[in-house]
Amino acid sequence: MDMEKAKDIFLKFRGIHDLLDRGLTIREIIFWLAVVVCLLPGMTAPIALVMGLLFVNLLGHPYAKSGAKATDYLLQFAVVGLGFGISAEQAFTTGKEGFIMTFIAIICTLGLGLIFGKLLKIDQKTSFLVAVGTAICGGSAIAAVSPAIKARQHQISMALGAVFVLNSLALFLFPPIGKFLGLGAEQFGTWCAIAIHDTSSVVGAASQYSDEALKIATTVKLTRALWIIPVAFLSAFAFGQGKGKIKIPYFIGLFILAVLANSFLPSVKLIAPFIDHLAHMALCLSIFLIGCGLSRKLLFAGGLRVLGQASILWVIIAGLTLLVVAL
Repeated sequence: MDMEKAKDIFLKFRGIHDLLDRGLTIREIIFWLAVVVCLLPGMTAPIALVMGLLFVNLLGHPYAKSGAKATDYLLQFAVVGLGFGISAEQAFTTGKEGFIMTFIAIICTLGLGLIFGKLLKIDQKTSFLVAVGTAICGGSAIAAVSPAIKARQHQISMALGAVFVLNSLALFLFPPIGKFLGLGAEQFGTWCAIAIHDTSSVVGAASQYSDEALKIATTVKLTRALWIIPVAFLSAFAFGQGKGKIKIPYFIGLFILAVLANSFLPSVKLIAPFIDHLAHMALCLSIFLIGCGLSRKLLFAGGLRVLGQASILWVIIAGLTLLVVAL
């Protein structure tokens, strides 16, 4: 064994040794206790979100650097896992019925977003990111489009902050409104999928309504999320950034595979309920972690004008979509 290999082994061993010797801080202990609470039966998405918001704004995030990636992976696992509770026939029918409404909503939202952005004198890229986040799927759409148009970090933060504020409100507002109006599972699921920004908030709100609403909302939402790809490509050319990078949401393909496996593989059907249960647990935990990422600085990064643009867009799209599904 040469000296370089011996040195590498020594450093790895020393790193593990140091890790074992390192004690947890009180903040880290409270964080892990909160994680355990999120996995308990009866936990709901709104409670998990509030726990995360309180934790980060009172104590700070102990794992801020690695938290964002972990949250993304966990949410993607939850969404793919929900696919094991949906049949291919149901997914196809729901996706086909929601396609036209989704297309119209995206076109209208992008157009209105740019108009309101000009009226409120918001810079073009920030305004466009808010419109894209509202039209397609919130933070995921902003993350996908921002490198395509080469947006700056402060523009991304402003758009994310405005969208996340409204996502948080949606978790609390949509289920009571749906029940007050007597919406059926299909109506509520479709409304959630088109009117709420982020996938996490869509499935979080729908999960409070019914299992049927959750299945419909997840399917229509992921059909809507596929629009990230063409919109990101068109955005790159519209802003003169033809070589901009584009993030493609590959986990949607895994969701489709999960639906197909649940529908056509008998052996998968046996374990599908267990995977679906794990997905629900992962969903609550991911929403808690999303809450832990919403510090006051991020939530109010854009100020009143950007939040105003996002709010006006959201109210219009949510109102029109509700009117259509309720008729």
